[in-house]
Amino acid sequence: MSAFRRSATPADFWAIPELSRNHELVAGDLLERAGPSGEHGDAQAGVVAWVRPAYQRPGGARGPGGWWILTEVEIALGAADIVRPDVVGFRREHCPQRPLGTPVTVRPDWICEVVSEGNAARDTVQKLRLYHQVGIPHFWLVDPRDSTLTVLRHSVDGFITVVRAERHEIVRPEPFGDIELPVGTLFGDDPPE
Repeated sequence: MSAFRRSATPADFWAIPELSRNHELVAGDLLERAGPSGEHGDAQAGVVAWVRPAYQRPGGARGPGGWWILTEVEIALGAADIVRPDVVGFRREHCPQRPLGTPVTVRPDWICEVVSEGNAARDTVQKLRLYHQVGIPHFWLVDPRDSTLTVLRHSVDGFITVVRAERHEIVRPEPFGDIELPVGTLFGDDPPE
């Protein structure tokens, strides 16, 4: 990562040309995100490939539905923080129309961050604190470094770890517990037969 700046403001963030803007503003720190590694991209694609087919629809015979699932969108969380989560979900009951434009100002119901070497502390400490502060109900950490999925649920005192699963396990992770997730598929494994 590069282009780190402390005491930055949303005006500093928006001054970055849109085509060059791959940054986040968290607690006054403006940081350019690193380009994703192959492992990071594979894990992000794995999350989208599992959750989107079943959940990004109104619901019905083809799956539980009820969500908008987006990747890499700028989201304003309050007046001073702008993040770009790897994958984000909005319940259609809270957000009837697909979020449009930039930044998205609707609070997500679920955020998934894929941890990478260059941003591990940012995802697992700084963003975790911010997501709790703004009341994100569900937060996932997908970590290709150790092939784990950590599923967290918001509570008043902090996020509660609901599931921490390894590559060989099959889970029904909140808030998408209607279908099984073979955790290894997030890391490029073939689905079990």
